[in-house]
Amino acid sequence: MNEASEGLAGNPSGWPRAVFYSALLFSIFQIITAAFHPVSSQVLRAVHVGFLLLLVYLCFPARGRAGERPWQPLAWLLGLAGMATAAYQWVFEADLIQRSGDLTPTDMAIGLMLMVLVFEAARRVMGIALPIICGLFLAYGLLGQYLPGELAHRGYGLDQIVNQLAYGTEGFYGTPTYVSATYIFLFILFGAFLEQAGMIKLFTDFSMGLVGHKLGGPAKVSVVSSALMGTITGSGVANVVTTGQFTIPLMKRFGYQPAFAGGVEATASMGSQIMPPVMGAVAFIMAETINVPFVEIAKAALIPALLYFGSVFWMVHLEAKRADLKGLPKDQCPSAWRAVKERWFLLIPLLVLIYLLFSGRTPMFSGTVGLALTAIVILGSAIILKVSSKVLRLVFWVALGLLCAAFFRLGIGVVFGVIGALVLICAFIQGGRQTLLICLHALVEGARHAVPVGIACALVGVIIGVVSLTGIASTFAGYILAIGQNNLFLSLVLTMLTCLVLGMGIPTIPNYIITSSIAAPALLDLGVPLIVSHMFVFYFGIMADLTPPVALACFAAAPIAKERGLKISLWAVRIAVAGFVVPFMAVYDPALMLQGGSWLATVYMVIKAALGIILWGVAVIGHLQCPLKAWERLLAFAAGVSLILAMPISDEIGFVLGALFFIEHYWRARRASLVIV
Repeated sequence: MNEASEGLAGNPSGWPRAVFYSALLFSIFQIITAAFHPVSSQVLRAVHVGFLLLLVYLCFPARGRAGERPWQPLAWLLGLAGMATAAYQWVFEADLIQRSGDLTPTDMAIGLMLMVLVFEAARRVMGIALPIICGLFLAYGLLGQYLPGELAHRGYGLDQIVNQLAYGTEGFYGTPTYVSATYIFLFILFGAFLEQAGMIKLFTDFSMGLVGHKLGGPAKVSVVSSALMGTITGSGVANVVTTGQFTIPLMKRFGYQPAFAGGVEATASMGSQIMPPVMGAVAFIMAETINVPFVEIAKAALIPALLYFGSVFWMVHLEAKRADLKGLPKDQCPSAWRAVKERWFLLIPLLVLIYLLFSGRTPMFSGTVGLALTAIVILGSAIILKVSSKVLRLVFWVALGLLCAAFFRLGIGVVFGVIGALVLICAFIQGGRQTLLICLHALVEGARHAVPVGIACALVGVIIGVVSLTGIASTFAGYILAIGQNNLFLSLVLTMLTCLVLGMGIPTIPNYIITSSIAAPALLDLGVPLIVSHMFVFYFGIMADLTPPVALACFAAAPIAKERGLKISLWAVRIAVAGFVVPFMAVYDPALMLQGGSWLATVYMVIKAALGIILWGVAVIGHLQCPLKAWERLLAFAAGVSLILAMPISDEIGFVLGALFFIEHYWRARRASLVIV
């Protein structure tokens, strides 16, 4: 488990009571503000950061392993100091607006305290790398006037920097924090409720029943279950440590190498961040940053996500074929459709959420509705299980369907009233209290999962604030353009390397924010469409969690697989070949991301990309119908590369080379089988 999640890990009922109730209060505050909007946006952001600081200092020690209890007097002092910065923003909101830019000594003291608390909280949660990077940006804002050449700016005083970071909407309370306090938190809660209700078991049983008995079944279960989990979690590392607890030991038991098993789980789990509809925190930040509807981001990600998981599935199939790894006996696999039949009601909120997102509703509205329906379904199912009459059960589910249909007329207040009534009923029926505990634990777990995401969003506000103040983004974009010399491919490679290098020390969210601030504008200047340029840096920010030497997702899988994280990472890079190929293809032909072009152009790109992935897969694994000879692997690799290149006749060359490879290989395999017979 990664450091970010260990500090609050474990059974919530085992937490110190004060921490448990602090996390519960945090979730309740977020739900109320999402549903009824009782406070301004600035106050919402400030209180969100205040709760994050409180939980970090209560749960993460200054030194030692994450998860150890910090020294409580100091923890409470620092945590309450974080809440005090939020209270100051709330109480003196009007005064701060009136004297914007003209800070009093008290304003300076609170702003500096907030700065220190956020930096230290991020260090405790994520390590030293991200605070160092943000500290360099902070130093640039304060001392950049002394730098030579184009890097120099006009100079800014400490009061200007503090005002920008602590009292505006481009610093600690910037767009990432706003997104964390609204969309991200709601979707994290949504996933937490479904996980507590048994959605993980539903996805795992369905995957086992669907592909568990096939060739390489255990690994294919990992791919399918991780893809399904991605629809509700949107967190790669969280996916690794949940589904991986089941799939990695299962793969090892059926003969897979530990490194390969861990690589499959890490690669499939990281794909959860590009799988609509949730797509993790970055997609919501991207939608706000470039000011496009979230549904456009989800549409752009859909085909690349399917290609990504298709590639992982294909690589698993080829490795299973090469090593002759069988699936599970069919009688040991659960029935996929029985799993759906037993827990089908958990799919209702997810399907409604998808419908709302793709019908153009805002993520906040969709998340609020999805969360409310999840609570209703969980509480309602606990009640209806006590009813023996099938007629009454049918009446209940029909009533729930009508409630969903009438939601827009009823309003959120009535829906929360329904939830309150269900809570009261559950309190007085057998088994109902256990369901209420599940809901309480889901609220606390949601706050737990929100901490590393929220702290990262708050700290990267330093980068956004300094970039906005100094204009360094245009300077950096100019350097990329100068080095690339208007060569799009070279600029893409430089941007990819920037994302991968940054990913060695920082999570996906700050990685995206940094690269989208300083590298994506250069791609835009070279003619890459807006969404495609941001998706490009987004994808390689995700790939950074698979590439050595850091490979956060692989090291999260290491203790489960009982293998070195670096060895897992080397396998993950081979398995995730589509993650490195598809973004380049989308830049050269945006139809792959549904950005312009006809449906025929999109279909052609999908066929070309799929063929390229198939060829790359057989070249990497070295097996198709039978083991490949060295020159066959080179031929398959050359065909795959030709399909990726955007040159005048590269596609034609790729199709011809691919056809030659398949004809020769199948002919050789058929001849070999006849000789054996």
